[in-house]
Amino acid sequence: MTRQPRPIGVEEWHVHNAGYLGLALAWLRLRLAAVGGGDVSDETAAASEAIAAAEQSSLPPALVLLAQAFELSRFEQDVVLLCAAMELDTGMGGLCAQAHQDPHMPYPTFALAMSVFDEPDWAALAPTGALRSWRLIQEEPASRDPLTLRPLSIDERVVHFLKGLNVVDERLARLLRPVRSLSGPLPLSQAPTADAITASVDHLPGRLVQLVGTSEASKRSVVNEVALRRRLIAYELPVASLPTSTIEADDLARLWRRESRLLPIALLLTSDREALTAAQARAGRLLVEEQDAPIFLSVADVCGDLADVSTIHDVKTPTAGEQRDLWTEALGGELLDIAGQLAAEFDLDGSEIERVADEAKRAGVGDLAEGAWLRGKSLSRPHLDALAERIRPVATWDDIVLADEPTRLLRSLADQARHRGQVYDAWGWRDHMSRGLGITALFTGESGTGKTMAAEVLANDLGLDLYRIDLSGVVSKYIGETEKNLRRLFDAAEQGGVMLFFDEADALFGKRSEVKDSHDRYANIEVNYLLQRMESYRGLAILATNLRSALDSAFTRRLRFIVPFALPSRSERERIWRQVFPPEVPVDSIDPARLGRLSLSGALIHSIALHASFSAAAAGTSVTMDLVLDAARVELRKADRSTKEVETV
Repeated sequence: MTRQPRPIGVEEWHVHNAGYLGLALAWLRLRLAAVGGGDVSDETAAASEAIAAAEQSSLPPALVLLAQAFELSRFEQDVVLLCAAMELDTGMGGLCAQAHQDPHMPYPTFALAMSVFDEPDWAALAPTGALRSWRLIQEEPASRDPLTLRPLSIDERVVHFLKGLNVVDERLARLLRPVRSLSGPLPLSQAPTADAITASVDHLPGRLVQLVGTSEASKRSVVNEVALRRRLIAYELPVASLPTSTIEADDLARLWRRESRLLPIALLLTSDREALTAAQARAGRLLVEEQDAPIFLSVADVCGDLADVSTIHDVKTPTAGEQRDLWTEALGGELLDIAGQLAAEFDLDGSEIERVADEAKRAGVGDLAEGAWLRGKSLSRPHLDALAERIRPVATWDDIVLADEPTRLLRSLADQARHRGQVYDAWGWRDHMSRGLGITALFTGESGTGKTMAAEVLANDLGLDLYRIDLSGVVSKYIGETEKNLRRLFDAAEQGGVMLFFDEADALFGKRSEVKDSHDRYANIEVNYLLQRMESYRGLAILATNLRSALDSAFTRRLRFIVPFALPSRSERERIWRQVFPPEVPVDSIDPARLGRLSLSGALIHSIALHASFSAAAAGTSVTMDLVLDAARVELRKADRSTKEVETV
């Protein structure tokens, strides 16, 4: 690997570098004067000796560091000095014109350099030479003069470096930002990953390091750890910011390669969980070519277009036990119980846990544990809101009326979700299971029997955000797009604080069919992907269907609970009627026992009560039995049912 320049910033070095630049500029003036006919040989020799002594110091000046970094010959180093002198010495233009013997040429040229400096080399003019290929200097391309007489200028970044100001090139600084991660040590479970990546950086330089996983925060933490071990400054660049044209991509690659010689630096390309386009992959390949500094690519899945120039490493979040310890430390070490619950529900990196805890503390409102829970849930919302419909759960256990068996199953489901941390971690079950750590349930039954309300009750009880999956936003006619959308959905939900609700699940989880054409084959692939993803999902997912028989049998084997929902019995209907109206609704002489005789679903009862409330509001009266029966007739006709049973109530 190319030697990196000495870190700039030591006061002693700056004094030494300033002295060296003064000597070098004085020597250059003497050389130019000599070309103009002056006899300054003695002064020139003395200046050369002083420069040689300064260059042999234990603190090499920036010009020498530049020459070492880009393997410049002595002649090329002197050309850089000549061009830099134009920026550092206002009198240098006159000396150049005098040396050219032309007042219209107050600027450096290759012809002037070859007449002023020793051992001139024509190869220094070539586009492949170090001066032009690294863009340390530029010649004026629009000039009609011969190549040797075209004006030369030095890149601003190089001038700053020679003066001792070693900062990222302004053109790159607009695109880059520092990689920020956990302030403390890397969790032990991630240390082997960092070791493997460090080894690949050391033994396979010039290759892209693909970091595969869904946790961007964990990948940043690992990159920062590798950078810390190698004393590198890590920056990140969104893949979306990569130029799409080949010329612009090549310019960016050249800038980055030069920057990696001037600064000890590493680059993390972030892809926001989306696959790279062909143009982005080409730009990434150009960045990696002839590169010494490490370049990392954060992806959810391996980028096949770059596999031949890559090493590939999986990066996972800290273990549940490590997350529990991180939560305990971040919350002050006093909330041990809530730390375990947070670790069981959320799958976060240490930096995310730190941020969530800090925000909860700064809010200073209510309970710290509740604040951390609410802010933990907010992490997954930006990703999920674009993929599913968030439902505000308002129903509670008191609001839902079900038979004993489904109620018992729902209570058991809530208990398992609430005590996952204790069973999986404290009691060691996680070490004996590689899959099936999530909780999945099937709600099956006729429409209107309470499946959606039950999902609301669970989400409300467990303090989770409820997301109903919109199949129109997930299922695509294009091959591979459905799996891509599902992956984004599950990956976002993996962060925790979420309950996924697949309504009309038979449309997505239907039976695999015999393959008769390509459509059947790809439909089966979608179902196979769902089977695998549901089994590996560690959160809470509910499937609801009116047609259990339409589901693929492989799904039922992977479900933790199957909860049957039936039409309510007469006593259950009576209970629903007793509590269907909010307390604020004026109700007069409603007879729940009589209304319970109507064979209605819970959803239909709710619709009738709402309809009757509007009728009462329009009439300016309370909700009466007559209004309820009129509403029942309307709703039954709408459902294409006979109204005869209303007349018998």
